[in-house]
Amino acid sequence: MKRKRLLMIGVAALLFATVVTFGFNRMMGLSAARHATVPVVVAATDLVVGARIDPTSVRLAAMPAGELPAGVFHNTADVVGRGVTVPMTINETVLSSKIAGEHAGSGLPAVIPDGMRAVSVKVNDVISVAGFVMSGTHVDVLLTGNPTKDNDPGQTMTTTVLENVQVLAAGTKLEPDAKGQAQNVPVITLQVSPEDAQKLTLASTQGKIQLALRNPLDLQKMKPETVLNAELYRFTRPAPIAVKKAAARAHPPAKPVVAAVYVVEVIRGDKKDVAKF
Repeated sequence: MKRKRLLMIGVAALLFATVVTFGFNRMMGLSAARHATVPVVVAATDLVVGARIDPTSVRLAAMPAGELPAGVFHNTADVVGRGVTVPMTINETVLSSKIAGEHAGSGLPAVIPDGMRAVSVKVNDVISVAGFVMSGTHVDVLLTGNPTKDNDPGQTMTTTVLENVQVLAAGTKLEPDAKGQAQNVPVITLQVSPEDAQKLTLASTQGKIQLALRNPLDLQKMKPETVLNAELYRFTRPAPIAVKKAAARAHPPAKPVVAAVYVVEVIRGDKKDVAKF
């Protein structure tokens, strides 16, 4: 009996040792796989938006295979010639979401998302908010003009044509100033939809364009009402036609006064004549 019990204890100990050994080897295998390194493409220098990647711009670096983000590259030839759409610093991993497609080129065209358009408008220090409208900022586009044919000054108006529009470039720069300094440029390039591109082009020919800088975290579209010049200066608006007609009915015009008529009968023999004066 005692011998049988010792045999059972031995078998249990052997099974326990087998399970522990298997678990330890599995854990060590997973750890080794996690720490195994693979070559990954990283930036060899700082890369700005619109730059074309050349062989000297990137290099291979060993990284743990189990900790790689999605969209990495393992061969520098896969990224050479593509344009940079998101700025990268030295030793930063090059991801597919940060560069343009294989045949998209570089520069401004590579930065434009699918389905969007880039439209440039002429600006000055006032229109570009003292030069602080830079690439990456968001603006509203305001139009001031007079759509009436009679050019009534009271009908001059300002309306918001577009809201929350991203600025792609200030002049020829696709990157904002590193120190946040104002940039005096002749044109601003905006990223808009095809429909908004038509509105922006038409607005630029119909009146004066003004850009209103907004907080990039403010995504709400307010759709403000159009402001008339007459409202701004509190002009007295002419009474509507219906009101004028109602006033006319309430006070009908007086009847003209008819002068008195005098009748004189003149009798000559058997004849009688009537004369009116």
